[in-house]
Amino acid sequence: MSMLIVGTGYVGLVTGACFAEMGFDVVCADRDARKIGMLRAGEIPFFEPGLADLVARHTGKRLRFTTDLASHVAAAEIIFIAVGTPTSSTGEADLSAVFGAAGEIARNLKGDTVVALKSTVPVGTAARVAKLIADIQPEARFSVASNPEFLREGVAVEDFMTPDRVVIGLRDHQARGVFDRLYGPLAAKGVPLVYMSNEAAELTKYAANTYLAMRIAYVNELADICEAVGADIGEVVRGMGLDRRIGQHYLSPGPGFGGSCFPKDTRALLATTRAAGIDFNLGEAIIASNDGRKEHLLARVARVLGGQVAGKRIGILGVAFKANTDDVRDSSALPLIRGLQAAGAVIQAYDPEAMDTAAGQLTGVAWCDNSYAAAVEADAVIIMTEWDEFRRLDLSRLANPMKTPLLIDFRNLFGLADAAAAGLSYVSVGRAAVERRGGTAPDQHLPVQGRKVTGLSG
Repeated sequence: MSMLIVGTGYVGLVTGACFAEMGFDVVCADRDARKIGMLRAGEIPFFEPGLADLVARHTGKRLRFTTDLASHVAAAEIIFIAVGTPTSSTGEADLSAVFGAAGEIARNLKGDTVVALKSTVPVGTAARVAKLIADIQPEARFSVASNPEFLREGVAVEDFMTPDRVVIGLRDHQARGVFDRLYGPLAAKGVPLVYMSNEAAELTKYAANTYLAMRIAYVNELADICEAVGADIGEVVRGMGLDRRIGQHYLSPGPGFGGSCFPKDTRALLATTRAAGIDFNLGEAIIASNDGRKEHLLARVARVLGGQVAGKRIGILGVAFKANTDDVRDSSALPLIRGLQAAGAVIQAYDPEAMDTAAGQLTGVAWCDNSYAAAVEADAVIIMTEWDEFRRLDLSRLANPMKTPLLIDFRNLFGLADAAAAGLSYVSVGRAAVERRGGTAPDQHLPVQGRKVTGLSG
């Protein structure tokens, strides 16, 4: 089976490389000539574990890259649209790239073709794409399907090759045989192929991501309760998560969810419900909770520092929104860094993969070669990303070059006893603060709004 994938961003490139690994002939098209040149040369435009190996193994064989979308449409039995759908100023998904790709496909269709939407799109988009294609080429023989992706950044290749399920929305049954063949290798391994309507498939993607975002927002607020009442969030989550109805996935407290999916998809689902005249109060609360958490990070750091930020040197460990990616979209670290800088702090930072990406969005940051360099002469070090590299830090070595051995761990990577043994004052999320020997325990329990912070603008 030959396929064409429109878009070589995160979803398109992972999809193309994995289908090539499964034995299909794949052409990936993108109008960005610079990106296509990079891919042809074996360069991956973003970091994703395992992806570079797949691309290198199949490029020039089962995997090709082109800027000429039109000339490859006629030969493709299935065409995936995998372009970006960013949030517009009104909170809705911007579908201009989807409709642009669909229009170009329509003008070049010949023979029976399945057009499948991999892009995350609102309910009703498949129907709109089908109408657009029919209007441009009324004689075209085609079917529009919805085949949303459920890829987690950092483990996307694994998620594609061993998914929990494959969701396929169809407007008719013409395309089912194509998908049975396409995903046959996965179905043979026991992966469920879940067929449904286009509308149900489109909603399934948004529903899944909004639910996971809700779990993160919930555990973050639960962590605040733990701090207020003297409980340990780790113990609470373990006690909850062993309930088979709940589980422990996406119940790790932190600085708030980010990345390319959860914030965008939750807002897009809200826009859909508003357009349908439905109140989605829970969705509103999820967004408000997550936005509020990110906004309060700055005040919390300032409070731990005694209310004074100006003149402080602060080390930041991690700027990617999560581990195993260089993606900084909606990362909690970026607004925190900007806020600290505006308050007069000096920032030195390190991330294993995301420094180049973040450097394009931040100014005045001293980028360091490793975690220990980011701690030199620091008044505090803040962990923002849960990289395994950070979990393996020698805390005594980290504390040694610091001006004030204060570690603010927004990912709860360390045990309280380990921090104490290293001579650190230690503040984490949903747990008691650790007092450094001979020092004073950081004050992390006052409400964020309850203390005037010196050195902050606004």
